[in-house]
Amino acid sequence: MAVKTKRIPKARAAQQPFKYPRERQFVEPDWTRLPGYKGVSAKEWESALWQRQHSVKNLKELKAVFGSFLTDDLAADLEKDQRERATMSILVPPHMLNTMNEKDLCSDPCRRYMLPVFSDRRTDWPNHPMASRDSLHEADMWAAEGLTHRYPTKVLVEMLQTCPQYCGHCTRMDLVGNDVPQVEKERFASPPKERYESILEYLRKTPSVRDVVVSGGDIANMPIAQLEAFVSALMDLPNIRDIRLATKGLMGIPQHFLQDEVLKGMERIVKKARERDIDIAVHTHVNHANQVTPLLGKAVRRLLDMGYRDVRNQGVLLRGINSTPHEMLDLCFSLLDFAKIMPYYFYVCDIIPNSEHWRVAIWEAQQLQHDIMGYLPGFATPRVTVDVPFVGKRWVHQIKEYDREKGISYWTKNYRTGIESEAEDALSRSYVYYDPIYTLPEAGQKHWRSYRDGKAASGQAPADHPSGA
Repeated sequence: MAVKTKRIPKARAAQQPFKYPRERQFVEPDWTRLPGYKGVSAKEWESALWQRQHSVKNLKELKAVFGSFLTDDLAADLEKDQRERATMSILVPPHMLNTMNEKDLCSDPCRRYMLPVFSDRRTDWPNHPMASRDSLHEADMWAAEGLTHRYPTKVLVEMLQTCPQYCGHCTRMDLVGNDVPQVEKERFASPPKERYESILEYLRKTPSVRDVVVSGGDIANMPIAQLEAFVSALMDLPNIRDIRLATKGLMGIPQHFLQDEVLKGMERIVKKARERDIDIAVHTHVNHANQVTPLLGKAVRRLLDMGYRDVRNQGVLLRGINSTPHEMLDLCFSLLDFAKIMPYYFYVCDIIPNSEHWRVAIWEAQQLQHDIMGYLPGFATPRVTVDVPFVGKRWVHQIKEYDREKGISYWTKNYRTGIESEAEDALSRSYVYYDPIYTLPEAGQKHWRSYRDGKAASGQAPADHPSGA
């Protein structure tokens, strides 16, 4: 008869590269520490109207908020960037300014992506030669004005062209916000009511679509009655089974979602969704742990208590903001532990003009995905993805081929976009994506210098270069 041996526990909490629990405190930063907000009461601070009325729109207003903390050198740097590089105008709510470290604005991660300065940008490669204003070709795939049909069963609705805040890295910089010296923005040709009806009509006659992302701009800038009416009309369509409401404003101005009128409208929306057996969720966009505040958490809990299926975070992977394992894990644990927001996706920053200093190479994104695995619950471990032009989102490890020297990655897809019904090679060809040039070895950088010089001399791209079109 075999003698049973007793197993002796050997495991213990080991030393790890990332320490949990974190020492980060979950408190609303004291806004009265900032010169411009010294006399602001809690009642004023928690008012969405006050936040909108005092959102910073120019350098003079920013100086009034930060006072001497905004040095003359940094102010001049910001002014130069607005003149020569910025693709978005300045618009930052007080709530978001309050998440910045006034004592070190120069290196503050939230400042770096919301208020970029000229010295943040690359001087060798401020712009990738293959960058484009609508880098994802969303407008090319409009099935109706403002309705992008890229995936087989999913569509994106761009409801409006404004946000409560303008991010420096905005992928819709071609359409959203005010004109800046570098970018004269496109504009919707039709009035909102006409556009919305055109979108609904397309969805009525396209039963293959079951999932709608309602975005913009930002739905936080839509009157709640207008948003409710459109979403309610969506839910009247028998083919719509999933709706996602996309808003960075949930983080940037959570006060908006704590207004009685907005709460009542959001509750009516989710009530109808439950009655129609439709899943409805809210997607937000938080890029740094410092932006996870109690007011954000309060707004999220109100939405979850109403019955929204989830509040998920779709961030952008930005160098110097969240591109290290420590930065990413700190953000994800803060989202989960403090605000009940589900980490979902982090997109590699798109190839828009003047974004090179934010972008990371595909191999860097792959390494980051590797390094964050095992810490978070599997369901809350964000997928690091790349939005490949004419393809859509792909996990960074789904790459087919990779020319590391030239920084060109090749991707395939298993579906046709809305503009490829007649394209025989849509499912067999490769599509390309480009790494930031400064991450390449010298031979690769030499290739791109030659490409750039040849393009400048001829006025067009060399014919033998890979293209995503």
